[in-house]
Amino acid sequence: MLHALYLLGIAAFAASGVLAAHRAGMDPFGGLVLAFAAAVSGGTLRDLVLDRHPLYWTRDPLLLVVIATVAVATMLHLRRRELPRRTLVVVDAAGLAVVTVIGAGAALDAHVTPLAVLLLAVLTGVTGEVVRDVLCGEFPPLLLREEVYATAAPAGAAAYLGLHAAGVPDSLNTGLSAGLVFVLRLTAVFRDLHLPRLRRTPG
Repeated sequence: MLHALYLLGIAAFAASGVLAAHRAGMDPFGGLVLAFAAAVSGGTLRDLVLDRHPLYWTRDPLLLVVIATVAVATMLHLRRRELPRRTLVVVDAAGLAVVTVIGAGAALDAHVTPLAVLLLAVLTGVTGEVVRDVLCGEFPPLLLREEVYATAAPAGAAAYLGLHAAGVPDSLNTGLSAGLVFVLRLTAVFRDLHLPRLRRTPG
């Protein structure tokens, strides 16, 4: 079940990469590059920090097939009709939710400290989006704007840690924690919630 959920998160990020490339006016090759970058960057950084080799996506052929299939399918769909404006936000939130919590589980399995679990979960969840946004020429990336984005990731990771300590089964824990990240992110978007800026707005 966890592997299927992870594939779902990777698929969501692959689709978000293509949607971002489409919005930026890139060609199909650019769409594929952004799909793979968004999908594997976070897990790659996590594995490098944890010194896990080989990297997870180099030993899971199904994962790469899923990324390529979702990317091509999304591009073909976009050639026929535009998707609703906020589709990228919803797809992105799904990817963030699943991949963040899977990252927390991988960090726990590596027996790192709770603070390191939180940090690695957030890095796993948001790195793909940062790479995607930078490649699209969006600066600052979504992560660094005032929108409630990366703050949803540590909330989900903290919930995962707490539920794990309470003895909640991994499958249920993953679903609940990922659901929390997803709901927090979408609530922030649709209710227009923002973190305060570092600099005061004049007036």
